[in-house]
Formats: sequence, C-alpha cells, structure tokens
Amino acid sequence: MDLQQEFFACLALKHTPRLGPKVWRELFAAYPSAFEAVRDAAAWHDRELSSRAQAKACAAEVWRDKAEAEYKEARRQSMDVVTWFDPRFPESLKEIPDPPAMLYLRGDATLLGNPGVAVVGARECTRLGLETAGRISAQLAKIGITVVSGLALGIDRQAHLGGLKGVGSSIAVLGCGLDVEYPQGNADVRRELYGKGLVVSEYGPGVQPRGGHFPVRNRLISGLSLGVLVAEAAHNSGSLITARLAGEQGRDVFAVPGPIGQPTFTGCHRLIKQGAALVESASDIVEILRFDFARELAGVPDPVGNEEENGVDVDRAVVKKKKAPSVPEDGADRKRRRSPLVDREAMGLGPDEKRVLELLDAVDKMHIDALGRELGWDSPVVSRVLLQLEMRGAVRQLPGMWYLAREN
Repeated sequence: MDLQQEFFACLALKHTPRLGPKVWRELFAAYPSAFEAVRDAAAWHDRELSSRAQAKACAAEVWRDKAEAEYKEARRQSMDVVTWFDPRFPESLKEIPDPPAMLYLRGDATLLGNPGVAVVGARECTRLGLETAGRISAQLAKIGITVVSGLALGIDRQAHLGGLKGVGSSIAVLGCGLDVEYPQGNADVRRELYGKGLVVSEYGPGVQPRGGHFPVRNRLISGLSLGVLVAEAAHNSGSLITARLAGEQGRDVFAVPGPIGQPTFTGCHRLIKQGAALVESASDIVEILRFDFARELAGVPDPVGNEEENGVDVDRAVVKKKKAPSVPEDGADRKRRRSPLVDREAMGLGPDEKRVLELLDAVDKMHIDALGRELGWDSPVVSRVLLQLEMRGAVRQLPGMWYLAREN
C-alpha cells in the first residue's frame, strides 16, 4: 500500500462536500483501500454506499484544490499521518459510529495500540480535583495504561502530567491543527508529550480552535479509551459531552465525587446518580475494566524501563511471614490476617506470574520495588505482571504499593 497515495485519497474523502464519517466507514468496509474507494466513486450510489450527489461530487473531483493544499502543507511540515488501512490506526476508533478517516500525529505512535482510559474535567477546577486527576492518572500509567485527555488547562493538564510519569504515558487529542499552539499555557506539557507521549488531531495544518471542534474532538478521546473518568465537572461542563459520547460508544463512565455544594462537582454527582461508577483511585477503575485490561495487555510487549529508584528502603520493603503463634488462631483471626483461598491451577498462570507468586508466598507482604530487585525486572514489567495477577484474584494490593498473595 502506498502510504502517500492513501493519505491523499483520505483527503479527497475529507474534502468532498456533505461526505462524512458515517459514509467513510461504509466505504472502508466495501473497498480494500481509500484509494480504491475514491477511484470507484462513480459506483457508490449503485452500490448503496452513498447518495447520488455525494458520489457525483467525489467523482467530479470537487475536492481537489483543498485536498492538494492540505497535502502539500502537511508534507512541507513533515507531519506523520496514520490512515484507516495503516496498521497503526487504532482498532478502537474503527468501532465508533463516526470514525476519522485519518489522524495527524506527533510522538510515540505505538501508544495508539495501548489500552487507554480518558481522564477529563473542568478548566476552572479546585485543588482537590487537580490532585485527584493527577494521582489517578499516575497510578494508571504506572501499570501500563495510557491516559487520554484533551490538552486543555485545568484537569486535562494534570491528567497528562500524571500519565507522563508512568510507562503507560499519555495521549492528547486536539481540537485544532497539530501545528497550532493552543492553549498557550500548556506548551510545556505539549513538549513533554512530543518526547514521551503522543499528540493527535484529525484537523489539518493551520486549522484554528473553534467551539464546534471540541465536541467533535471529544468523540476521539472517548473512542481511544476503554472508559472515561470525569475528575471534576460542573453541570454544564464540556466534559459531560465526552461522558455522554462514551456511553453511546459502549464505554464505561466513571466520576470522582466532591464536596456537597461545590459547584464544580455537580456534573460528577449527576453522572453518579445516572449510573456512572464512583471512583476514588485507579484500583476502582481496574476492578471494573479488569477483563478488558487483561485482554489488551496480553498483546503489548514488555517495555524497557528507565525509571530511577525511588528511594524505598530494601530492608523494609519485605515483611517476612510471622512464625506460628503459640496459641492457635481461630478461623476469624486467620481470615483477617490472610486473603481468602483461590484456585491457582484453574487460572492458567504463566511462568512470570508463577515466579512472582513464589516470592510472595515466602513472605507476609512485599513492596513492588523489592519484587523488582529480587526478580531483576524493570518496574513496568513488574507492574504489568502484578496487574494481571490482581485481575485474576491471585494477589491483593495494599496501600503504599505493597502486595500479598492470596492463599492457594
């Protein structure tokens, strides 16, 4: 497949009047490439793929001037483009009712294939909202989940900063051209995303931000995610549009509760009343999406970690098993001290998971950093294996990133 040919064909579809995402999706299901679809435009109506006017407009190449101008400018700026038939194009976006035909991007394109959770919220927000968004985003990224947001000021900014702290990193979706610096106050975050994350937009070079662009952008934020967390939102917040789109796309919706009477949390409280899951930490999200995460993470290769040690005292990072007490414990005491029995044989555990459990079985509990040192693994790899074990019910996470094995 000629990538530039595909790019230009997608621009032809994009600039054909009254031709939109729903028709693009039908065309891409009927043809092996965007180029073949455009070349056969005259037959669309007969194949019941579009209206007669749409087919006639594309066949007459009314799109050519605008498509050529955008193509030349994107090439001049050396913009990276991912089109529908490109292997890098995210499968999750192909599932939404109104997908883009192509995306401009800058940064690590492999993040498009990573399991993601959107974290969105108000521009004008409280310190509580900022701290919560940053904390949960960092927790998600640490275990390999990509944080998706809209690069706005406030909650979005904090979500990206939290995501950039972990191996999962962060994706920003813009409501303007990739070359437009907006908003000005987030230039530092954007530079970090270029280096360690990803910035994407379906808008062409030079397209300025407009009010109508942001609801359109929001469908991509939710589309790239397995679920959407609203960290803080008033009753009329644009974040509620993202939550609504998530529900329409079959994604889970989460919301952070705030102080009663705080106006900037009224939207979150309304979402919770309507059925959104109440979230206080990343573990709440992982619990609900555990099967989705397990399926998605199974195909993601182990990353090379480059995180520095965080100063955990190795001698205090392992709590050894206690010797048998002189007075036998009753059933209630034993149940409080250890987790309930689980059937590991039925879990089909892999070699890495078994190695982790061997270490945890020998102690009462162990810190995640001590596990990494004992195994000789990078932090992202340890986090991923622990997440898979936690989702299978084989281990339990305690506060402070301590882990214990559930009894076999």
